[in-house]
Amino acid sequence: MPVTEAEPLPAVRGSRNDSVRRENLSAVVELVHRSGGLSRATLTTATGLNRSTIAALVAELVELGIVVETTADPTNRVGRPSPRVQPGEAPVTIAVNPEVDAIELAVVGLAGRVEHRVRHEMDHPASPDEVAQIVAERIEGLRDAIGSRRMIGVGLAVPGVVRARDGLVRWAPHLDWTDAPLTSLVESATGLPAWVGNDASLGALAEHRFGAGRGVDDLVYLNGGASGIGGGVIVDGHPLAGAGGYAGEFGQNRPGVGDPADRVTADGTLEDEVSRARLLDVLGLRAADEATLTAALRSATGRQVVDEVARQRRILAVALSNAINVLNPSLVVLGGFLTDLRGFDPEAFDTTVGGQVVAAAWADTRIMPARLGADRLLIGAAELAFAPLVADPAGSRQ
Repeated sequence: MPVTEAEPLPAVRGSRNDSVRRENLSAVVELVHRSGGLSRATLTTATGLNRSTIAALVAELVELGIVVETTADPTNRVGRPSPRVQPGEAPVTIAVNPEVDAIELAVVGLAGRVEHRVRHEMDHPASPDEVAQIVAERIEGLRDAIGSRRMIGVGLAVPGVVRARDGLVRWAPHLDWTDAPLTSLVESATGLPAWVGNDASLGALAEHRFGAGRGVDDLVYLNGGASGIGGGVIVDGHPLAGAGGYAGEFGQNRPGVGDPADRVTADGTLEDEVSRARLLDVLGLRAADEATLTAALRSATGRQVVDEVARQRRILAVALSNAINVLNPSLVVLGGFLTDLRGFDPEAFDTTVGGQVVAAAWADTRIMPARLGADRLLIGAAELAFAPLVADPAGSRQ
């Protein structure tokens, strides 16, 4: 979703020292990637580099196929319009989100552009080996769509606790994984470099860079999926990872429940009480993708559905108020079925949350649905794979 030249840009500065050409190339790629395209003049201002340096850097990136340069639209300014630099179509990643009921894959380009999506239905939670094999098979099926373009690698958004330094999936309870070496399994099966991260943390990253949180430095993101509830936090413009990369496990917290009748599990966690599976059950559905669940909830009028939605809304409101009191974000973004829960009556839901938050903190806080919809986790996974390219455009792995 490209932004205009007037919107805030990420804090990326170039260097005037010729010995750090890599950093200057990286600065330009990051700005173009995050914005969806900028004029050369804007890149000059944003990086602090001079026009001739920017022209040389852009020319090198064009040659590498990472960006393209287009003729600027006519303006009313005096002089020649500045050419526009946009993400190239040559680099692509394969983004993967394994869930308990399906494995979703997508071809994703720079600037969060989702090109092709595939949903591989599962009648059981796939093992790490199965995921690796299915990903390899699906990539072969996408070869025609990808063509001769440069495939950077595979990014995987996993609903579990992932160790940051090596992508080891320490624990994914709904998939029944413990210490799964998914990175090496996927690399072995596909012959491509792979990176693994927590799905909700990557959803937070995607929404921060390309979605509802663009331009917001402090946000909390909660994701509701088939494997429960996860979260991610952006603090001062940077993801909060924690010592091992495990920060954001909101679903494992135990929220207070005002009415004992609202509790349906003994000493249950947030994801036990606020549950997609429970919504499917009262709707009489065995499985559903996000669009199907949303449509079913919007059309449902039965008392059992109405009561369950109201119960989950009350508990979710408590959990969000706790997060806001602790983290003081300016924005809370809800993804997946959590968007549906709030969507029944957003104003009433926000009022309930605000009534449990310190007044000063609540005054500047907004709650919004995820803007990237069902693409958010795949875009976040793609960011993992694109990171080496952005960091070192000329020297990243081929």
